[in-house]
Amino acid sequence: MSAEYLIVIREPEWDPSVLSPEQIEMDLAGHKVFQEAVVAAGQRIAASAPLRPQSEATRIVPSASGAVFTDGPFGEVREVVTGFYTFTADSPEQARELAALVPTGGWLELYPIAQVPMSADEIPLAMDAAVE
Repeated sequence: MSAEYLIVIREPEWDPSVLSPEQIEMDLAGHKVFQEAVVAAGQRIAASAPLRPQSEATRIVPSASGAVFTDGPFGEVREVVTGFYTFTADSPEQARELAALVPTGGWLELYPIAQVPMSADEIPLAMDAAVE
């Protein structure tokens, strides 16, 4: 059974508004290699998106007195999150192998996604027994 994984892409800011169409096409070609490898492995990409520049982001810090909103950019960092994928893999080894195909000018972080029940009806029987 496949598990779901998240790849966080951290690299220098990627701003398509300052790139030529040819440069954008070259950058996206590497992502197509990853996407095709996932499908060839019998897996699927559940979601993916490039993110807009950090200057357009908002940090939200919840607190008892109300949320605090801070506009980006956030400090002097060389690498920011520029995009993500969620995809399936049959094993952590396969997830690592596939994730390594994602092109980046920085690095990737790979996380297994936790399966959390969305309602009381979805809680596994083993958890019901532990609650009683």
